[in-house]
Amino acid sequence: MSHTAYRISSNFLAVATLAFLLLSGCQHRAEKHHEAEHKVVVTSPVVKDVVITQQYVCQIHSCRHIDVCALEDGYLEAIPVKEGQSVHQGETMFTILPTLYQAKLQAEEAEVELAQIEFDNTQRLLQRNVVSKPEVALAKAKLEKAKAKLALAQAELNFTTIKAPFDGIIDRQHHQQGSLIAEGDMLTTLSDNSVMWVYFNMPESSYLAYQANKEKGDLTVELVLANGTKFSHVGKIGAIEANFNNETGNIAFRADFPNPDGLLRHGQTGTVLLSRVVKDALVIPQRATFEILAKKYAYVVGDAASATNHEAEHDAHGVTHEATLRGQTPGNLHLNPVALRNESHDSHNADHAQTVEEPHTAPEEHSEQLGEHHGAAHQREIVIQNELDDIYIIADGLNVNDRIVLEGVRQVRDGDKLEYEFLDPQKALTNLKFHAE
Repeated sequence: MSHTAYRISSNFLAVATLAFLLLSGCQHRAEKHHEAEHKVVVTSPVVKDVVITQQYVCQIHSCRHIDVCALEDGYLEAIPVKEGQSVHQGETMFTILPTLYQAKLQAEEAEVELAQIEFDNTQRLLQRNVVSKPEVALAKAKLEKAKAKLALAQAELNFTTIKAPFDGIIDRQHHQQGSLIAEGDMLTTLSDNSVMWVYFNMPESSYLAYQANKEKGDLTVELVLANGTKFSHVGKIGAIEANFNNETGNIAFRADFPNPDGLLRHGQTGTVLLSRVVKDALVIPQRATFEILAKKYAYVVGDAASATNHEAEHDAHGVTHEATLRGQTPGNLHLNPVALRNESHDSHNADHAQTVEEPHTAPEEHSEQLGEHHGAAHQREIVIQNELDDIYIIADGLNVNDRIVLEGVRQVRDGDKLEYEFLDPQKALTNLKFHAE
């Protein structure tokens, strides 16, 4: 009976051992596969000049854009210009039938002559003491009134000829030749496109940044047209509106652009680009960072001060977290039963750990080839100065000699010991966009 039990126990033990070995082999292959999928790549910040460009949707206006209206009633006798034509200052654009106004002018001229004769006659009678001085003054007043009416008639006649007040381009004509028009009717519009006023709205934070940097004189103002092409002439900030819009929190800016070729027209739209150069900016790829509670962080590898604190904390608890290319973290560590069994027989091996210190090398001396290194990763808060498409400009928290985790940030936890590959910083920035959002 005991012999049978012993055989069953031996068979069970053999089956259990075989199953355990198969399970361990599968786990080992899974870890190898996981190791191939997740790589920890480290790089360093780069110091370089970066162009910060801000984009604003804009409306393009002529520096002078007016409505041309009729000042008198009458028939539209002639239109010597065409729609879209360029005209010069003083050139005739419309003529209203002047016949009635010419007749009125002639009548007023006759009234002036009559008043002049009466005034002269009254003066002669005064010299003979036939009339009094008040009568002479009355005759003089009648003469002045007649002259005023004559001037008004002359002005009304002049108003029948509508001339260009400045050089510009005529817009669509709202009335055709022969139309009966009334005083105040709009005939067309006239645009002076020699200089274009480009209006755009800027939020308060950007306005404050503009005011802080405007004395440097390094701001470049450019215009991108609706088809995506850049206007060939550079502009300048011409004016800033007096008040902020309380509903939007924006303030209106005006940029002035020369338009010698006449390409820009009143009413166009586009995008204003405000660019300035940040000298010696400390730059890192955005993908090397992560966010916690609206704060930005990066994993710095090989920070000696932080490494000492974290290792002391881990030793106090008797646990060492180790992140390798497998991407293991304390939350997904796998315990090997064989290792645990061996630990009970040979406890002095449990505290044995190998630490490889990474020699300090300036970023410009790093090899461009990927190489294997070891070090501890420590979370560090960073302050962003500017955010571009693919990179951050760092204001505080990092320096050019730091090594930061670039690839595999999601697989790393604070204090993990990494086996990583170093990527040359210039290669890390290859194909990244250096344009502001």
